[in-house]
Amino acid sequence: MSISGALSNAMTGLRAAGRTSEVISANLANAMTPGYGVRNLSLSSSQLGGVAIDGVMRNVDPSLLADLRLADASFGNANNRTKFLNDFENLLGTPEEANSLAGRMAEFERTLITAASRPDAPERLNSVVDAARDIATLISKASDGVQQARSDADRAIQVQIDRLNTSLQSVKELNSQITRTISTGSDASALFDNRQAIVDEINAIVPVRLVPRDNGQIALYSTGGAILIDGGVAEIEFNAVNQVTPFMTLGGGTLSGLSVNGYPVRTDSARGALGGGTLGAHFEIRDELGTSAQTQLDAFARDLIERFQDPAVDASLAVGDPGIFTDAGLAFDPVNEIGLSARLSVNAAVDERQGGESWRIRDGVNALTPGDVGDARLIQALSDTLSAKRAPASGDFGAGAFSAMNLISTFTSQVGADRSRAEQTLSFASSQFDELTQQVLANGVDSDQELQRLLIVEQAYAANARMIEAADEMMQTILRI
Repeated sequence: MSISGALSNAMTGLRAAGRTSEVISANLANAMTPGYGVRNLSLSSSQLGGVAIDGVMRNVDPSLLADLRLADASFGNANNRTKFLNDFENLLGTPEEANSLAGRMAEFERTLITAASRPDAPERLNSVVDAARDIATLISKASDGVQQARSDADRAIQVQIDRLNTSLQSVKELNSQITRTISTGSDASALFDNRQAIVDEINAIVPVRLVPRDNGQIALYSTGGAILIDGGVAEIEFNAVNQVTPFMTLGGGTLSGLSVNGYPVRTDSARGALGGGTLGAHFEIRDELGTSAQTQLDAFARDLIERFQDPAVDASLAVGDPGIFTDAGLAFDPVNEIGLSARLSVNAAVDERQGGESWRIRDGVNALTPGDVGDARLIQALSDTLSAKRAPASGDFGAGAFSAMNLISTFTSQVGADRSRAEQTLSFASSQFDELTQQVLANGVDSDQELQRLLIVEQAYAANARMIEAADEMMQTILRI
């Protein structure tokens, strides 16, 4: 080998060593960067002698990343669903809590029994009204909480749709940049990392399948079958409302659905085109879980009102007159059940806060003057109607007849069971996501291995530098001859 050949080989070795050290440094610097793909410099023997740099290889496991994305979307979906069900259960309370729906109903029954033993005592009659008011307030607040959760979900959908459209445009732009970078022979690894991070953000909202295309580009399809990116970019549209009310539903046309490129798509949890992630969870909360919770609350409120507006219980009432519990001061109308729980209130005739008199608990809601202060028959009838078993006229409580307390037990048990199943799903999704995350991290930057490679590069650099020194010494010797 000639001196010039040896010098040329050593120079290519130095360049390769320097470039390798840059790659190793980048790996170490990004060891904790999410979405970073480990780089390796691809080297080969040059036909002209020395070392040829073929390019930078970005090492990722597409199958593992796809599994991680699906797990991430499932975790986000389960987390949002579980939060709603937990919040709803907290609104109703659990039976052992004094301020729960069951606890307040038990207190209402207790005050009726106490008042029946001393119907002449005004403080005991006032306690009955206070307990009834507490029940109405809790149910009304629970309804308000459900509608607030639906409103929050509707606003969250708008935020996520805006983010989704922006992210899809970013992926399209990165596709073009990657193609241009590859065509010029430059390193596109940083662009691949950036695109992977954006795809991960999209996937948390809508779980996607990534399909490689030519020249480093990708296509994205939702797991529900919608085309998000494949050459062109899908335009997803949604219109939020300021406040969701019990009367507003997707089926009724008062709430917005989704459209992709101008075509409406399904949003239900069973077959939603963009379901499975946080976006699908928000639609489920707004259109399924929230409406179901409202329906059950309204059905319970209806049962409570109907028990006390029966003239057979309170002889002072005519058919169509409101009893102790009312629909915003009126008797219950079967055609106006939607949102009833939010309007549930205590009859003003018995409530001193509204200008009424509590002695009407003893003498009748429509009584004009006080009656016999020792007559407890009506109070006992009110207590008996709470214990009477009757089949709910609406709602989904199963077959059979229930007392008021049994109906509450069935209702809260359903809510608790739904919450428990959601927590089990969340636990599984969390464990799966954590395990896959650990696997991805294990395939990421290994600092110890990178430092070992750096030592080898240092030795190679020193060897090539020594070769250049030797070639220089030989040339100096030849020049001195």
